[in-house]
Amino acid sequence: MDYIIEPPETPSVAISGSNKRFPVRRIFCVGRNYEAHAREMGSDPDRDPPFFFTKPADAVVDSGFTIPYPPETANLHYEAELVVAIGKGGFRIDEADAASHIFGYAVGNDLTRRDLQFVAREAGRPWDWGKAFDRSAPCAPVHSISDTGEITAGEIKLSVNGEIKQRSDLSLLIWNVREIISILSRSMELKQGDLIYTGTPEGVGPLEVGDRVVVSIAGLTDLVTHIGPPV
Repeated sequence: MDYIIEPPETPSVAISGSNKRFPVRRIFCVGRNYEAHAREMGSDPDRDPPFFFTKPADAVVDSGFTIPYPPETANLHYEAELVVAIGKGGFRIDEADAASHIFGYAVGNDLTRRDLQFVAREAGRPWDWGKAFDRSAPCAPVHSISDTGEITAGEIKLSVNGEIKQRSDLSLLIWNVREIISILSRSMELKQGDLIYTGTPEGVGPLEVGDRVVVSIAGLTDLVTHIGPPV
């Protein structure tokens, strides 16, 4: 097929133990999926239906990448998250069958321009400018579910320059991974290559130029990110 311009490269993330990569089609994120984080953001942590937002697929960057401090913000925040990579698509997926649609799991960081997010929130506008910016979805290598088994619990933590800032357990997700997949698939058909960032625990906070951020989840490869000067 001939295109009028050169088609963009397919965004992708590394796969643990393989030279192959996982192509990324879409990135879905779950908002306020830990009770303590919902409280620190000023929300009621009751088990209301989950809400979702998106990031562009090319927001992904590999572990070890140096991310320039993004423009138009003075309040860049980290958010440690479990990432689910979808390996089999589906529409209206039953919760009991949801795990069969998972290719694997990874460690992610939902970087957020918090000041822009809050301005949008207070004005009743979408969060896109606060969430969906360049290089806002760092992701460590994906581990196949055939190697890890289904992940339902385990420590998740984030450190900045060696100091622990976030620490919780995946068992404290308000909506677990199976539920998230099932609920999301009621609104649109999930496809191979979709990534789901499942929410962050309490302790989110600001990053500065020169910071080294490490996100860890039990049994998965750490995600290491450096914050560089603005471009």
